[in-house]
Amino acid sequence: MKAAVIESVGRAVVTEVPDPTPGPREVVVEVAACGLCGTDLHILQGEFAPKLPIVPGHEFAGEVAAVGTQVTEVSVGDRVAVDPSLYCYECRFCRDGHNNMCERWAAIGVTTAGGAARYAVAPVANCVKLPEHIRTEDAALIEPLSCAVRGYDVLRTRLGSNVLIYGSGTMGLMMLELAKRTGAASVDVVDVNPARLETARQLGVSAAAANADELERPRGWDVVIDATGNAAAIQDGLDRVAKAGTFLQFGVADYATRVMIDPYRIYNQEITITGSMAVLHSFERAAELFAAGVLDPEVFISDRIPLERYPEALDQFASGVGRKIVVIP
Repeated sequence: MKAAVIESVGRAVVTEVPDPTPGPREVVVEVAACGLCGTDLHILQGEFAPKLPIVPGHEFAGEVAAVGTQVTEVSVGDRVAVDPSLYCYECRFCRDGHNNMCERWAAIGVTTAGGAARYAVAPVANCVKLPEHIRTEDAALIEPLSCAVRGYDVLRTRLGSNVLIYGSGTMGLMMLELAKRTGAASVDVVDVNPARLETARQLGVSAAAANADELERPRGWDVVIDATGNAAAIQDGLDRVAKAGTFLQFGVADYATRVMIDPYRIYNQEITITGSMAVLHSFERAAELFAAGVLDPEVFISDRIPLERYPEALDQFASGVGRKIVVIP
């Protein structure tokens, strides 16, 4: 079958690889669409400790093409979205309910072959059936939405909070949509990309600007979310948190990224700094939200690119052009 392969650091190709076969409790999914993510760029850069070569793609949905001998939950022809998370369920973190901190953490498309291919294998437990009204090729959005849902689980925000989001790419816009639905009094967005800011305005942001100095909130924001992973944005955001407020590191930064904190201010103003890593007990809820229309795929998906052009799609994503880019096998 045809698949995208990250062969070595900085090199991605499209080539032929063997067709997958399912284990007893696995299914083979014929991929309808696979989203690109910042994680894919980190893998391309040699981060996240992947063993190369690897077929990337952890955001995907498709149709069940084959099932293992012990699978009863789904049948050939069912349409599913796939949670890529793979846990050991044995380490102290899994036993404590923090599976995303698993000591043997793995993920489809990160440590095992993923959805940037015609077919992908997944445990049946990771497959969520799609309702009839959802287009399969749109359901690749469910995985990133599940990460955003996890972010709001961590935040535990109160009704009436003033929220500031850095970055209006796919994840920043998803955080915007969830902020509106979790009772935020206002949601402001900062981004240096005018086209992306315009999309934030389209979705109903309270205010949008290239710099937080342009926004009128002299006492800061109750909740500040970084969805960029950019050091300058993170540093600026830390300085914008109001007293008793919370800063969420949601964007994936490079390993080498460093920022400065003010320990006395954190103590004196009771500021919380926290993070959110991937998916945790949030995939099914994201699927429910998606089915209920929390996101408009026509707004969020800017490009649908054939799998044959995967390296080109990666380059476009890295340049910041567009919003969510999906590849179509």
